[in-house]
Amino acid sequence: MAKDQRRREEWTGAATDYALEHGLIGLSLRPLAAALGTSDRMLLYHFGSKDHLVADVLRESNDRAIEALAVLPASAGPRRAVGDLWDAVRAPQVLPCTRLYVEAAALGLLGREPYASVVRQANARWVAALKDHLVRSGVDVRRAGRAVNLVDAAFLGFQLDAPLDVDERARRRVVADLARAVEALI
Repeated sequence: MAKDQRRREEWTGAATDYALEHGLIGLSLRPLAAALGTSDRMLLYHFGSKDHLVADVLRESNDRAIEALAVLPASAGPRRAVGDLWDAVRAPQVLPCTRLYVEAAALGLLGREPYASVVRQANARWVAALKDHLVRSGVDVRRAGRAVNLVDAAFLGFQLDAPLDVDERARRRVVADLARAVEALI
């Protein structure tokens, strides 16, 4: 691997860590570059533009979240799979990734690029990872699409509501209701 490519990958990982901590809205190259121990000009040299850097950060963050789902063992049935997926989404290593996704999705809704394109790609891969876990947990592959649509939409809504929630037991009950609804679909 070329030296420039290795540096770009290293900076992508470090920039992703930075974005997971600080968010995307208002992301400025100078503070990011300072945190990475370089200059904004060097970032632009290696990434071509701020948009390309942000796209790489979003892909890296999504890859991290998907990896957390990929290593989940199969759940004991569809109902338990929904709970296990929710626990994975709320895990400390994944929660910042889902928050970053929600932030990017909001910017994408406004038509801002690279957010709209990258979020579309990221969501396709995320949905495939959800489906894979549900299928490994006993959901018929032909019916998994409906279950995934429901789970993905509900989880996104839960993420949007998360800052407003103070009662984790109430959220658990809602996740259990979702799990029963998924089981009824399949």
